[in-house]
Amino acid sequence: MTQPVSSQRAALEKAVVTYGGLWDTERGLRALRDAGYEPQEKNTRAILRGLAAAGPLVKVEDHPVRYRATRAG
Repeated sequence: MTQPVSSQRAALEKAVVTYGGLWDTERGLRALRDAGYEPQEKNTRAILRGLAAAGPLVKVEDHPVRYRATRAG
C-alpha cells in the first residue's frame, strides 16, 4: 500500500527538524522507512527538494545532492 506523499513529507520534515545534520536521498529513505512508509526514491528526492524550497533544508552540494537542516530539535 502506498501512503500519500503529503504524510510522507510531514514525517520527513519531522525527522529533519528532530535530527538535523546532512540529508541525502538515502537518509531520507531510511527516515521514511523508520516512520513506517514504503518510500520510492523519486518521491523522496521530490520531498527533499520541497523541504529545501520551504526552508527546513538548504542545498549544500550538487553531485551528489545533499542538504543541511537549517534548524534542529
